[in-house]
Amino acid sequence: MPPPFPPPFLELVGIGKRYPGVVALAGVDLAVGAGEVIGLVGENGAGKSTLMKVLGGVVAPDSGVIRLDGAEHARLTVAGALAAGIAFVHQELNLFDNLDVAANVLIGREPLRGGFLRLVDTRAMHARVQPLLERLGCDFGPGTPVADLSLAQRQLVEIAKALSLQARLVIMDEPTSSLTLSETERLLRVIEALRTDGVAVIFISHRLTEVERCAARVVVLRDGRVAGELPRERIDHGSMIRLMIGRDLQGLYRAPARAPGAPALEVVQARTAAKPARSVDLVVREGEIVGLAGLVGSGRTELARALFGIDQLLSGRVRVSGKTVEPGRPRAAIEAGLALVPEDRKLSGLLLDLSVAENISLPSLRAHARLLLVSKAAEREAAQHQREQLGIRVPDVGTAAGVLSGGNQQKVVLAKWLSMAPRVIVLDEPTRGIDVGSKNDVYDLLRRLADEGVAILMISSDMEEVIGVCDRLAVMHEGGIGGWLERPQFSEQNVLRLAVGLGAGTPASQPRQAQVVEKAA
Repeated sequence: MPPPFPPPFLELVGIGKRYPGVVALAGVDLAVGAGEVIGLVGENGAGKSTLMKVLGGVVAPDSGVIRLDGAEHARLTVAGALAAGIAFVHQELNLFDNLDVAANVLIGREPLRGGFLRLVDTRAMHARVQPLLERLGCDFGPGTPVADLSLAQRQLVEIAKALSLQARLVIMDEPTSSLTLSETERLLRVIEALRTDGVAVIFISHRLTEVERCAARVVVLRDGRVAGELPRERIDHGSMIRLMIGRDLQGLYRAPARAPGAPALEVVQARTAAKPARSVDLVVREGEIVGLAGLVGSGRTELARALFGIDQLLSGRVRVSGKTVEPGRPRAAIEAGLALVPEDRKLSGLLLDLSVAENISLPSLRAHARLLLVSKAAEREAAQHQREQLGIRVPDVGTAAGVLSGGNQQKVVLAKWLSMAPRVIVLDEPTRGIDVGSKNDVYDLLRRLADEGVAILMISSDMEEVIGVCDRLAVMHEGGIGGWLERPQFSEQNVLRLAVGLGAGTPASQPRQAQVVEKAA
């Protein structure tokens, strides 16, 4: 149990912020003490991001005061917030692909050498950043180009950037959204070390299990107001969800309504260019949700991209409903009934400047065309149908996709493929960065699709999610399947054992005889 906290060094009192037609914040109070870890939770649109922008000096509040070390301010500037020791780890990564890790961590604060020319001292820069990477347990160096890093590795660079500022308060916005179990454990240890050193942390996350583990206090926002606070002894899933949405969720996960059918997706001896040393055998049956877990770098995303034809498949075959899919051609995958919901919906799943209707119709433009011209009326009609079926919260299907919440954006990506009536859907991190209410919608949708006979392969770094949603679980290790788990053997310990290579895989063509790992004692 953390010790009692000293008086807060930072207080937000009565903070209000209005936009045209929207009350983003209404009289929010928040106090932060040295060495305190505060969980800040709420649905998308609850006001979390606006409140943090006020704290970081990006947004000026319309009302209220900010007390910093006893001095009152009507607002903070960005420079003032940085000078006060407030650092951000953003959910949307702010990195330069053309620079290396060290240059990104120390951007604008590079050590210089020389006399008149004052050149950047690359050696000193790398020496300064290396201890930060070691502290986070990174498997890459300060000279690694950011363009070569995975999404999870880039998130670690953002955290290193915040640590380099010697901050008094670190605000972490969904810092584990792209991290697997082992990386999340490492981050939670970093948070504990920061707390011990007297650094305060505001931990914003939709993964309530992580909030429950690290927070000494939870502040819940709903509709721009503080819906309540929970002290350490009262922090649990049910209490947080009730404050977040004003009601109980009657279970996030549902059991399947039907037994699996015939094989819908068969992957036979597949090798990818990213992981050429090992091959993958995998079967997903009609009406089944199969999870694909593993550490970052195990080859999960690379496999998904190769199945869809985006990346090269060095060898092996992919069959959908018994028919072989021509490798390296996404159009062939689509025509076979295979859909891919990518890891980064904003970068790879949507065209943010286009409308919801235009995004939904993209894979099926021919179906909406008349004499090679797209019928806007047909496009809108199809989009309106998907909007109603999936519960996409948008005033009009002509609204730009970029203005939607994360959960609604994910529903648009799903709607885009559901309009094609796919036989198989591969989802890579389907609930990354969306709130618990939207997660519930996505889980309900996936189970409904499975009940209708769609085969689903779900890649996720959220251990609670894969254990709760999936019917079977394949765990990848160094490019191959490290082993299979049937539902009675689902546990974080068993998944981690297979992820680090402490188990053997079973051919995917024999799903009922899939090897399982005995439950850890």
